[in-house]
Amino acid sequence: MLILIIILIGILIFTNLFYYLPGFLGAITLYVLFRYSYFKLTEHRKWNTTLTSLLFILISIVFIVLPLWGIIDYLTPKITDLLSNTKNIITQFNLLKEYMSDKPLLKDIDMSDEALVLNLQRLTKYVPSILNSVAEVGVNLLVTFFVLYFMQVHGRKMEGYIIQAIPFSQKSKNEIWDEVYLMVRSNALGIPILGICQGIVAMLGYWIFGVDDFILMGILTGVASIIPVLGTMTIYIPLAIITIASGETANGIGIGLYGLILIGSIDNILRFTILKTLGNVPPLITVFGVLLGLKLFGMLGLIFGPLILSSVGVLIKVYANEFGKSKIIMIEKNHPPLH
Repeated sequence: MLILIIILIGILIFTNLFYYLPGFLGAITLYVLFRYSYFKLTEHRKWNTTLTSLLFILISIVFIVLPLWGIIDYLTPKITDLLSNTKNIITQFNLLKEYMSDKPLLKDIDMSDEALVLNLQRLTKYVPSILNSVAEVGVNLLVTFFVLYFMQVHGRKMEGYIIQAIPFSQKSKNEIWDEVYLMVRSNALGIPILGICQGIVAMLGYWIFGVDDFILMGILTGVASIIPVLGTMTIYIPLAIITIASGETANGIGIGLYGLILIGSIDNILRFTILKTLGNVPPLITVFGVLLGLKLFGMLGLIFGPLILSSVGVLIKVYANEFGKSKIIMIEKNHPPLH
């Protein structure tokens, strides 16, 4: 009965505070990222807890909020001008349709006027939600920093309550924390690093091959790096096809090859260098975790989606620690053990 009451109260709180969930998730992310530095400053160097927390909030605003605001402020008028120029859109669309009409595979794509109108209608459905999300982001930023302040100031006490409440052995608790820390750090730091590097490399290539607004296209390529499986291909492949359809065959082929060889390879290079030091997360968990997280939590799902997916494996380990047998049983004598 007690467990049932706790679950019902938890559901009640969750459903009524769901609007502020991104703020709570953001606070958890920043707490995990700043935890070691915060305790080092306040416990080892005896800094004031309140001022130290405010310092980390200021760092978050300067290095996270302001750059994101700057990118959005730059993209909004650019994309608005691009979409408002209907004459240019129609011209490019007709060139693209004519080019694709006799090409293998490409000719099977529906490029009719009805398809164009249908896709534009689908895009316009997102406009109200985007406008509403501006206010939602502002509110959740306040919630993030408000919750982060109290999580840091009362960090040791909070962690003590959580550790005491989890009914597992110390080994299982350590495994849960290690997984949370790995996923939050690798995704919160790794995804922006990957997007920035791919965006800069793409921007350079677009400038070399004469793309009109290469800065805008480079930023969009960096943003597209978060798209599972396809990633940056969603930008540079259509751009290459449109450039070829416009008569600039050499530049179009150059954009396509540059994207496949350089922009695409940046992902693999970073995963084996910088990102591996942050946490060696299996690619399947990242891809399907991002798909799950984006649907559940929006942009913060990039961090917590893989965490939810990987939690299945962690809970299996916890179960093995708490209730499983420590011996390895051989099925047959001649079979090698499974690792």
